[in-house]
Amino acid sequence: MGCTLCPRRCGAAREQNRQGICHTADTLLVARAAPHFFEEPPISGTRGSGTVFFAGCSLSCIFCQNREISRTAKGRHVTEDELAELILSLADRGVHNINLVTGTHFTDRIARVLRTVKPHLGIPVVWNSSGYESPEALSLLQGLVDIYLPDFKYADAALGARYSGVPDYPEVAAAALAEMHRQTGRVEFDGDGMLKRGTVVRHLVLPAHRADSMAVLRRIADTVPVKDILLSLMCQYTPDFADADAPKNLLRRLTSFEYDSVAGEAERLGFEGFSQDKSAARAAYTPDFSALF
Repeated sequence: MGCTLCPRRCGAAREQNRQGICHTADTLLVARAAPHFFEEPPISGTRGSGTVFFAGCSLSCIFCQNREISRTAKGRHVTEDELAELILSLADRGVHNINLVTGTHFTDRIARVLRTVKPHLGIPVVWNSSGYESPEALSLLQGLVDIYLPDFKYADAALGARYSGVPDYPEVAAAALAEMHRQTGRVEFDGDGMLKRGTVVRHLVLPAHRADSMAVLRRIADTVPVKDILLSLMCQYTPDFADADAPKNLLRRLTSFEYDSVAGEAERLGFEGFSQDKSAARAAYTPDFSALF
């Protein structure tokens, strides 16, 4: 049976070393594993988030800042035992959590690894994703993931199709968010103010699309109780990573008016969480993928 892990259900025979839309075969492919300090404050903290970046992605976003690994199979092939060792070694470095980035296309394998290492961690596990997930695949992570950190990119199906190649993005992301919230419940913090459980939804405001961003916030509020989750409203869009033939609006940075308009809608809807300064719109915040581990 072909691969149906992500909502694209492309049916690729990845176990026969045939790549799916995610650009990977069946073997786990890790692009970077290291402490990371540029997540939301209660995730990065002072000691960093123990981040494992997986290569490949089921989306094809035309402005992806991690395109170096998302559109290629750049990384190191690892076994499940080797991934377990990587995770445990990160935990030994004193990070606040284990942060698994873009692992959707390896969900089944990662779940098996987490069942092995989870009893030995003593720190939360974060699932950091595009939000384009199936509830069925997410169910494999029940009891293994403590914090979900999904994107919610678009409310307009046409934008999902044009910018990420997935016209069903809005309804898929809403169903995924509902399942994440079902698993984690309301956000919880430890005594040091670090997040230990819950869901943090990220939304990147795109140039010329403040109306869609406001619609995204309303869609989120219609899907889960706003007081149960945190919102991370991002203004870090930079045209440095846009495709050469991207629409003209994606070839500029976000304006303060656009971001402040969306932030005002978030406040009106009762969201709590995190905002960004415009200084975040720099390519320098992209991780260095030249050194794997």
